[in-house]
Amino acid sequence: MDLRDCYNIAFLFIFVLNFTMAQATDVRCINPEFDQLVDSYLDYSIPVISVGDAYESKDNYVFLDTRELEEYTTSHIAGAVHIGYDDFDLKQIKSSIPTDANVIVYCSIGYRSEKIGQILKDNGYLNVLNLYGSIFEWVNQHRPVYSKNGQLSSDIHTYNRKWSKWVENEELTKKW
Repeated sequence: MDLRDCYNIAFLFIFVLNFTMAQATDVRCINPEFDQLVDSYLDYSIPVISVGDAYESKDNYVFLDTRELEEYTTSHIAGAVHIGYDDFDLKQIKSSIPTDANVIVYCSIGYRSEKIGQILKDNGYLNVLNLYGSIFEWVNQHRPVYSKNGQLSSDIHTYNRKWSKWVENEELTKKW
């Protein structure tokens, strides 16, 4: 084996590794149009996590719901802490969630949660991820949501009538 063969093997190894890493971190919504919309709203200042990865490792994260209270009480991800957007209070978060906690923020599609995630990051939170496609993608992938009483819910708050088209799970009743 000469030096050229070693370079070729090294190049092939790096190419396969990069391709594998890209596939592993490929975060998309199941509806390509919704995916394009979500992508257009995010600036990726906070790393994203896919619904599948978040669901698989949900016990390792604190979920923070950055939607408004009416949206949260309609339904939310199990165990999620409501922190809101318009009335977000960093002091409340700092007193209850340590800065080294593994945190996933979410909202309807990921825009509001990214903004709150940036505030958390700017204030010392080290492990903040934004749920890509947020609760809309969560329910589109048929993941469960819960009512304010902790019961499995068949309702989803879609922010308004216009945004409701992005919730495609026909098992849910859309509220706005």
